Amino acid sequence: QAQLVETGGGSVQAGGSLKLACKASASAYNSFCLTWFRQAPGKEREGVAAIHTDGNTYYADSVKGRFAISKENAEMTLYLQMNDLKPEDTALYSCAAGELGGRLCRLFLGPYVYRGQGTQVTVSS
Repeated sequence: QAQLVETGGGSVQAGGSLKLACKASASAYNSFCLTWFRQAPGKEREGVAAIHTDGNTYYADSVKGRFAISKENAEMTLYLQMNDLKPEDTALYSCAAGELGGRLCRLFLGPYVYRGQGTQVTVSS
C-alpha cells in the first residue's frame, strides 16, 4: 500500500494555477518534515517546498512568493498551491516525508523514508 499518493497535476498555461495534494498514511504524515520535490526531464530532482512539525515552512528561491505549502491534519494531506506558473515549473512533482530536523528539512536533504510516485505538471507558454 502506497504511503504517499500525489494528485492534482495537469496542463496549464503560463500564469495559471494548480493545487497539488499528497495523501499520506498516518506514519508518513506524522514525520517531522514533509517536502515537495520536482524533477524536470534531464535535470536533477530539486526541493521545492517543505513544512516542519515546528511550524516552519521553507521554499526554493525559484518559487518563493508563488507557491505555498500547507497541510490538513484531519485529512492527513499535504498540499502545494502553485500560482503564476511558468514554463520552467514543468516537472514531475512528488512528495516525501522523513524524520528530519529543521536544518535538513530547510535544505531539502534526506534521508526521506517515504516517497510518492509523483504527478506531472506541464506549463505551456
